[in-house]
Amino acid sequence: MKFELEAIGILHSCFKQRFGIPSQARLATTARGWIEFYPPYDREEAFVGLEGFSHVWLIFQFHQSLDNEVNLTVQPPQKNGAKFGLWATRAPNRPSQIGQSLVELERIETTKAKVTLHLKGIDLVEGTPIIDIKPYLPYVDAIPEAKGGFAHQAPQPRLQVEFTECAAQQLAAIENNDADLRTLIIEVLQYDPRPIYYRKNSNKKVFSMALYDLILSFEILDERHVSVLALVPAAVGQTDTQDR
Repeated sequence: MKFELEAIGILHSCFKQRFGIPSQARLATTARGWIEFYPPYDREEAFVGLEGFSHVWLIFQFHQSLDNEVNLTVQPPQKNGAKFGLWATRAPNRPSQIGQSLVELERIETTKAKVTLHLKGIDLVEGTPIIDIKPYLPYVDAIPEAKGGFAHQAPQPRLQVEFTECAAQQLAAIENNDADLRTLIIEVLQYDPRPIYYRKNSNKKVFSMALYDLILSFEILDERHVSVLALVPAAVGQTDTQDR
């Protein structure tokens, strides 16, 4: 059976490329984005009552994986190469390429009868098509006694994040800088954003990634430490992230 899904909007994210995105929503609590809704789904009446909810489910499409082969076994990044069945994972390469994320609803903005949702704790790349949103209901969505299989607990930070003097100065000089940007960088890097291949089989130490309109460069010092090297505007920085 085949069917078509209609996107109700698009997500604008602090993550401009897949490299560096946390493996699950809310691991980087300061990762922000907002949904631009398509007409008529951006009208105020569609959002009445949503202001009373603190979190929402995002149903979306893994649009950058549409042409990828779907395998029945998957190597979750947090399991260092161990294989599990597709249905036991949240891998993006899926038959219908549909995903879901639980995120914090930071605020609802209404301008000229057009509504946008501002979100925190996202794990989605810029341009992700949003298929649906649903309010998070604690009395049915939270199950304290539920079992989590091989992912029974949150991943632990792998790396301690340091800033070079240059990076610290660049961070301080960014206009309207606040603690959230520093916190976001730490939240992203502490879990080691490198693909498994680079962790196990490569001597490559220096990487870069796009974050907001910036290019963040960092170096893996050893198995426990990572150093932020530079934070520069994307217009003058490296945009081909992993292969720097």
